[in-house]
Amino acid sequence: MDQKDTEMNEKGVSSSTSGVVVQVREKKGALRAAIPYMPFPVAVICLFLNTFVPGLGTFISAFTVLCGARTDLPDRHMCCVFWLNIAAAFIQIVTAIVMVGWIMSIFWGMDMVILAISEGYREQAAPQQL
Repeated sequence: MDQKDTEMNEKGVSSSTSGVVVQVREKKGALRAAIPYMPFPVAVICLFLNTFVPGLGTFISAFTVLCGARTDLPDRHMCCVFWLNIAAAFIQIVTAIVMVGWIMSIFWGMDMVILAISEGYREQAAPQQL
């Protein structure tokens, strides 16, 4: 059995006794990475608006970027990220006729809430300096 484990390790396949850590990282497109990290109540309001009026919550979230909300596009200028969010809202509004935009709008709102929750956990984990 030891010889078989050694052969497997040499081929790059790990045995059950070795500790292999696999890290998975999500690659986000430009539109998805432009979703701002907002406070939780604002994200919930945007989700509610996106559910009933496709694109409206995304349109409002674009203005939070101008108010200083952080995004996953740090190398892009604030105005560029603002226009990316406006483009996403426009796509949601135009394609809502065939239900694609409405579904996209709901998922966009859910992503806003998920990002707000993850940002809240990140703030709680960071030590506060006085």
